[in-house]
Amino acid sequence: MELRRKRAYDTAEASDGFRVLVDRLWPRGVSKEHAAIDLWAKDTAPSPELRKDWHAASDDDWSTYADRYRAELENETAPALESLAGQLREHPIVTLVYAAHDEQHNHAVVLDAALRELL
Repeated sequence: MELRRKRAYDTAEASDGFRVLVDRLWPRGVSKEHAAIDLWAKDTAPSPELRKDWHAASDDDWSTYADRYRAELENETAPALESLAGQLREHPIVTLVYAAHDEQHNHAVVLDAALRELL
């Protein structure tokens, strides 16, 4: 299985395969048609508290944020993560869709790594 990441504001393409929105909130200004989402996995997204803390933090705090999100994925979000991994195994290509502007420092990067361990 091939796992990819893509911003919600980028054009959806057939080559994206199974598209999974991994944000807790729907991306602002993106229509459901434009997003072409097959599954909305909001239960695997960072908790509302962590999301708010991250948006208020500087880029220098990335590792702290990533560690906190990993802890959520290993504990309270673990059942949702396992369920998502089970659903993704059925698809040859999966694209994790997220709204963050920074393509390297966002929760989808951490989620991608956690899923790769399970898949």
